[in-house]
Amino acid sequence: MLFFLLAGHALMDYSLQNDAMAACKCRRTTNPLQQAVPWYYWLSAHALLHGAAVGVIVRWSGAQYEVAVMFGFAETILHWFIDLGKCEKLYSIHIDQGLHVLCKVAWWALFAGGVVSYGAV
Repeated sequence: MLFFLLAGHALMDYSLQNDAMAACKCRRTTNPLQQAVPWYYWLSAHALLHGAAVGVIVRWSGAQYEVAVMFGFAETILHWFIDLGKCEKLYSIHIDQGLHVLCKVAWWALFAGGVVSYGAV
């Protein structure tokens, strides 16, 4: 599961995130696209895609639907705030990526350690 969580993150943060989303999700960008669509729409859409990836992977790994939704929602919220901090220049991209990887390790550890079972919310 951990491999797929990390691969899902790489897919969403690099392969599937276009230049417009990477720039416009930050509120201080000068990208003209942000005039039509506010930064928080871009950031929320980006975080939601990450949450969906985590939810799909958790579900695919055998977890009940409700468990997958819970993890997807948690990923969405945490990804939103982590990226906000990077956009606000509170820390570097290295810290940003480290925090994202830490989230994936935490999701995996909750299952691997038996704290969360695949069938329980």
